[in-house]
Amino acid sequence: MRVLLVLFVVGALAAPAQAQSLQVVGYSGYLGEWELTATVTEKTVRWSKEFSGPLSMKHVGICTQDGPEEKTGEIRFQISALSSQLDATLLVEGTECTYSARSSVPYSGMMACPDREAIPLKLWVK
Repeated sequence: MRVLLVLFVVGALAAPAQAQSLQVVGYSGYLGEWELTATVTEKTVRWSKEFSGPLSMKHVGICTQDGPEEKTGEIRFQISALSSQLDATLLVEGTECTYSARSSVPYSGMMACPDREAIPLKLWVK
């Protein structure tokens, strides 16, 4: 009976984990004029967790005339289990941008896109 119980526990531990879904919210720009939202799913890879999913960016600044401008794309990021470093790639309407930040609430760093000045980006991962 004891052997059967041990086999059951080992089998349960070896079962694949369910993919975790997280919400990502953030603001980019010097005045936080772009609101970012995304729902991502988790994939564990070695010493880090990888997340990816669709994202939406909405211009929430006061200078919009015909309603808020919206952009869509994809976000992919890893959070290192050792250093809590978040490294991300954001693909927004064909432009690939990079972002890196240390663990804090919120993650705070600079988003770098080709042929543009880097801009501040704050992210909350829930």
